[in-house]
Amino acid sequence: MNIANKLTLLRVVLIPFFIVFGLIDNAACGYIALAIFIIASFTDYLDGKLARSLGIVSNFGKFLDPIADKLLVIAALALLVGRNEVSVWVLYIVVMRELIISGIRLVAAAEGRVIQAAMSGKIKTVIQMIVIILALIPWINENILSVNIGIFTVLDILMYIMTLVTLISGAEYVIKNRDVIKPE
Repeated sequence: MNIANKLTLLRVVLIPFFIVFGLIDNAACGYIALAIFIIASFTDYLDGKLARSLGIVSNFGKFLDPIADKLLVIAALALLVGRNEVSVWVLYIVVMRELIISGIRLVAAAEGRVIQAAMSGKIKTVIQMIVIILALIPWINENILSVNIGIFTVLDILMYIMTLVTLISGAEYVIKNRDVIKPE
């Protein structure tokens, strides 16, 4: 197993630790959860960079990397929903988008076609991870993100932006690959 794949696998292994520490209601555990999420997010950047620069792109990496990203983001959003810091509909839209895209990829793979991640999907992932990191930093969340702007908080607005980017990247993906799911 190459280094890029080990980093991807590490991201998956870190997720349960992130959840456990994130569920414990004390500041130290909150910061540990934040650190784990940041490390896991960084492995996403690093594994892809290493795989491309070292020429070690593999089918295992192509398979596991997007799954690891989805698991990490969904786990974090579920944690934030459980804390009542994020609306459940944000999690629903993210999960719905990821299931639709995964379904398209499965159908394409069955036809021997590999669908690469679009730039909008990469941007979506970066935005998701940044917004989640901000939401996980206790002092930012308590002092900045919880500030009301009209009927919304700053965190609400960031989540709306993140969700909009998620929907746009999903729509782009479906439109570009509509031939894969075209009814007969």
